[in-house]
Amino acid sequence: MAVAMAAVSPFLGFIQPRLRKSGKGQCFRDSVKKGRVMALFWGPKKEVAPEMSLSLPDFMQAQIYSEGDSAKSENVKKVSVSVVSSISEVSSEEWDACSLDATGPKQYNPFLAHNFLLSLEESRSAVKETGWVPQHIIARDEHNNILGVVPLYLKSHSYGEYVFDHSWADAYYSYGARYYPKFQCCVPFTPVTGPRILVRNNSYKDQVFDVLVSALKDLAVKFQVSSLHITFPSENEWHRLKDKGFLQRTGMQYHWKNRNYKNFDDFLMDMKQSKRKNIRQERKKIPAQNLTMKRLRGHEIKAKHWDTFYKFYRNTTDNKWGTAYLTREFFHSLGSKMGDQVLLIVAEEGDEIVAGALNLIGGDTLFGRLWGCLPHVYYPSLHFEACYYQAIEAAIELNLDKVEAGAQGEHKIQRGYLPVTTYSCHYIVDEGFRRVLGDFLARETAQVELVTKLFQDSGPFKDKNTA
Repeated sequence: MAVAMAAVSPFLGFIQPRLRKSGKGQCFRDSVKKGRVMALFWGPKKEVAPEMSLSLPDFMQAQIYSEGDSAKSENVKKVSVSVVSSISEVSSEEWDACSLDATGPKQYNPFLAHNFLLSLEESRSAVKETGWVPQHIIARDEHNNILGVVPLYLKSHSYGEYVFDHSWADAYYSYGARYYPKFQCCVPFTPVTGPRILVRNNSYKDQVFDVLVSALKDLAVKFQVSSLHITFPSENEWHRLKDKGFLQRTGMQYHWKNRNYKNFDDFLMDMKQSKRKNIRQERKKIPAQNLTMKRLRGHEIKAKHWDTFYKFYRNTTDNKWGTAYLTREFFHSLGSKMGDQVLLIVAEEGDEIVAGALNLIGGDTLFGRLWGCLPHVYYPSLHFEACYYQAIEAAIELNLDKVEAGAQGEHKIQRGYLPVTTYSCHYIVDEGFRRVLGDFLARETAQVELVTKLFQDSGPFKDKNTA
């Protein structure tokens, strides 16, 4: 079965019922009661080849008006959508305004920040040469003000995503069809949940969201890719995208929740006695090995720390037969650009740093990301201390609501990190393959729900309601 590429349509998945087509190729609703997209049309038609270096300038325009306004011309806002090949083409102030409006100040997500994504590009970590071609989508009004942005990449592989679709690619190839390139809407190398369609908070926000989703789907057709994947979106986005033709997928991570704990011992008192005893025994092993734990933040993290941590990072990837996605320059750039939002936990033996764990601080969450240690050494329980227990202590001190400790790891449950559901959305261009994957995802979702419940029911806390 070959993937049949749909003809390019400026209205793919966008036209709503009772639309009539004008002589100029624009679509209007006969009668409108709510705020919505009024019209959607394309610029000059171009022949598009599916090349990884392809980038489009302004490619779509729309007319919208806010709910409660009439369709009179003075209430209409014109929106143009374009693709940029680097986030550096967008001002940090406007990008971050979209990000902050999308999350709200309390749920600020540092991975959606302009500086974080710029560090990935400037350090050559997420660029064409590594199979990540930035193709960020920008929506502007008629005054060139940015109304919304979408972090988007054209991918030539499926690495660094944490939502695995390698079997989907194999199935495509088995039928003689091409799975790559594909579009990936995400934060590269970062399995952190957060909004992906970042829209300014104004009376037009729902309509701008719809325009950006339609642009994503139409761009997939114009690029002749197999699919468009939106990974780790917010739950709200996940539900909204289902109605726009996206397949839904769920996964599982392990997060720690702060229940107004005063300190680490206060947290331990919520645990079952056996779990509490095990954690205390593990923590006692750290000073017994002459190790000292330190939490460094912002200006306390020097260039030598980043050089050392990069060695740890490479040791971890090499030992796990993984790929070192991030360059040395990325860590230096991250420290320079993100400042006090970076928390580096290090373990010292004497004057030597022997291990470290990288964290980012959000509005209400501490995000644990990377861990590493010196090669050819082993310190019992140090991984648990650096990645989990130090993170919990830091979250309590900073009055944060939770710790997200990254993907995988059932061992986290016995240390107070409980299973939570994660989400992804997948737009498959070929309708036949979309139906096949839909059946698979229905079965997979049922299995994920069952496993999640089993883990939750066997949690480490004394009171089941605490879980």
